[in-house]
Formats: sequence, C-alpha cells, structure tokens
Amino acid sequence: MRQNDYLPNTNFKLIQDDSFYHFNSDTTLLGEFIQIKQKDKVLDIGCNTGALLLYASVFMPSLLCGIDLFDDVIELAKKNMELNDVHAELYSCDVKEFHHEPFDVILCNPPYFNTQKGSLKNVNPYISAARHETYLPLDVLFFNVNRLLKDNGIFYMVHRPVRLNDIVLLAHQNSLSIQELQIIYKRKDEKPRTILLKLRKSLHTDLTILKPIYM
Repeated sequence: MRQNDYLPNTNFKLIQDDSFYHFNSDTTLLGEFIQIKQKDKVLDIGCNTGALLLYASVFMPSLLCGIDLFDDVIELAKKNMELNDVHAELYSCDVKEFHHEPFDVILCNPPYFNTQKGSLKNVNPYISAARHETYLPLDVLFFNVNRLLKDNGIFYMVHRPVRLNDIVLLAHQNSLSIQELQIIYKRKDEKPRTILLKLRKSLHTDLTILKPIYM
C-alpha cells in the first residue's frame, strides 16, 4: 500500500510504500541541517525514496544525484522527483560500484546498527538494509565518500552518539575532519539521541559545536 505524505516544514509531497523504509525525524533533522550552494553537485548515498534529495533541491544545486540498492525504491524516488518537479540523476547500485565525477557535497543517513547476528535483523530486506550495516558498514561508507568527494568538499551525515569514536577515527583515515557537530536530545533530562555532522575533506579544519536541539 502507498500513501502520500508531506516532508515536514516543506511543501514537498512524498509517496511512501509500506514495504519500504519511511523517512523519520533523523531524515528531517539532516534535511534541515544541510547547506548547499547553487554551483554544487550533490550526491545522496542511500537515497531511498528521495526525501533528502527534496530537501537539498531547495538550494537549487547544479546537480542532484541519488543511489540506492533497490530498483523498485529508485523507481519510486523517480516518481517523487517528478511529483515535485525536481530533476535528479538516480541509480540503482551499491556505492562500491558507483562511478561519477567528484561531488561538492555528499549526504547520507546511514544504517546505524552493527548487528552481527542474522536473527536480530529485520526480515524485510528494505528495512534491514536501512537499519543494519550489512551492505554499508561505516568503513565502507567513509572510504567511498573520500573516493567520490572533491578536495575540501562537504559530507553531511546523521548518526548515533555511541558511534562518534568510530566516526572520528574513520574520518581521519579517509582525509575527512568534523567541521560542525550538533547534538540532538529528546528531552533535557535524557542522554543525547542523535548527532548531526558536517565533515570536510581536509585534515586541517577547526571544529564548531553548535547549540543542541531539544526535540
């Protein structure tokens, strides 16, 4: 079954399929965190049905491009782009097999869980790929971001605070450094829930910690 939704704080309509991974608050947080220039060429790794690409389109970049593992997910992303009069290059492939001229900006809402036991993974392949690092471990993500990003290009991502040590290490190994960090709390009296990261392809970047967001 399919349903029509609106992306929060936008006029964009998004068709979602019950079988596919749906956008959530992390998608919205990342979509409202990004800053893009009109000359930029933008890639969304794991674009799903196109929510982040629609957020990115507000900045009118020179190129929008998205990749995802599943043919039918990409087909729905194409329909969402057409529905909102947004042009994007969309490809069904693994990021390891994707080749393109370097991008100015890369976006990713990656799978968060480094789940080793198959019995703990969702049986729905779309949900499993979105939540578990089977197809996109962090080291593979960072290697390919480095490969596909221009020097001094920007990588935006959202993740969980418990993985920050891994992110810092892998970023350094792949010539990236954190330029901005924003911490998201569900409530003031709880532990942080989410982190938003802006990384630059450079090892000489000062870190700015932005004011936290309380959901």
